[in-house]
Amino acid sequence: LFANIRFEESGPWEETVRLPVETIRCRIKQADQKQCFVCGERGAAISCAERGCARSFHLPCAVDGECVTQFFGQHRSFCSEHRPRQAVEAAPSQGTECVICLEPMGDSMSYQTLKCPACKDTWFHRSCVQGQAMSSGTMCFQCPICQDTEQFRAEMSTLGIQIPVRRPTWWDDSTYPSLLRRRSR
Repeated sequence: LFANIRFEESGPWEETVRLPVETIRCRIKQADQKQCFVCGERGAAISCAERGCARSFHLPCAVDGECVTQFFGQHRSFCSEHRPRQAVEAAPSQGTECVICLEPMGDSMSYQTLKCPACKDTWFHRSCVQGQAMSSGTMCFQCPICQDTEQFRAEMSTLGIQIPVRRPTWWDDSTYPSLLRRRSR
């Protein structure tokens, strides 16, 4: 999906995307010629969506290279130089903690720091909010402080947070098996 292939748009609840086989073969050949700007190896199938940028990278190298891959719409990807950035007025103040892991945020804006666009006081580590998104799915992903869903989801998606289209993992029957067992005397 991120290999700059035009595809037939599927509905948001469909689990598959239709890609022409010949197009995939062609992109594999093209990717074999491109070098990843992060690791230096060949086979970089993802190119920066910014017009005129020649940077390419592997999907697994995206985080190390501070790239952004958008998991919605046209599935665009951006290199570290052209990635979308949050419009934040100030960096986290000294002593600010991530509201998810409660570890220090540091005192500067970076690829690893994200802020809730709704309440504007809540800071997260990128990896922490990504973990929350993977557990919550689209049904329950929200700011853990102000509980905003619309602005929070839109901003986090734009900044490369993958929000799976599914119900939260804690709704699965296998998540808390001990709670389903009946005690006997």
